[in-house]
Amino acid sequence: MPGPPDPHEPERVALAAKSMGLKYIVITSVTRDDLPDGGSSHFALTVRAVRDCIPGAGVEVLVPDFKGDPDALKVILDAVPDVLNHNVETVPRLYPLVRPQADYQRSLCLLNLAKQITPHVFTKSGLMVGLGETFDEVAETIRDIHDAGCDFLTIGQYLRPTRRNLPVVEYIPPGVFERYRDMALQMGFKAVASFPLARSSMNAEEMVLKRQEDYQKRPESVIVNSIKNDHRGV
Repeated sequence: MPGPPDPHEPERVALAAKSMGLKYIVITSVTRDDLPDGGSSHFALTVRAVRDCIPGAGVEVLVPDFKGDPDALKVILDAVPDVLNHNVETVPRLYPLVRPQADYQRSLCLLNLAKQITPHVFTKSGLMVGLGETFDEVAETIRDIHDAGCDFLTIGQYLRPTRRNLPVVEYIPPGVFERYRDMALQMGFKAVASFPLARSSMNAEEMVLKRQEDYQKRPESVIVNSIKNDHRGV
């Protein structure tokens, strides 16, 4: 069993970000289902510490599902991150294999509830492909994520970290990633990163800044954009 969270960690994270000159910080953690609040208060403390240490910084949180606890989610949202990110990861059929301790509908509900609680906070989710899913399954999952009120989406190729992890079933061609991107943009996502080396936190600031720029140009309409296919941040 891991020990309790270090009470000085939020301050150390903030100071580390400041020392590196960061202006956009993505905060994440291992899943802490052993804690009563799933670690949500520690997330909130870290968001606030970063804001205090780096005025004007953008802050994104990449969170677990907190077992569906709405109070835990609200604790984080009360700290007002710019983006709340929770990855769905894969299509529902593959959950027993890829995410056996997670629940597809619970993840969608978390994204939807976050948007209901704080409509002004961007929500974001991501998928890995190449695990044996079909094109139609990915399309349905993209639709489900959009219907949950998600603003941003990332889709990347699954790569096997070690031999203990699931094998890659298929390497998806770049053209298929482009089809996923175009499909998601047509559905109404505000920004999409879909290419083999796309990752959940990659170009995170670019997604937010691009959305803000477009909104300032035409605030009366919803502008959709894709993130260019470069590999910065991988």
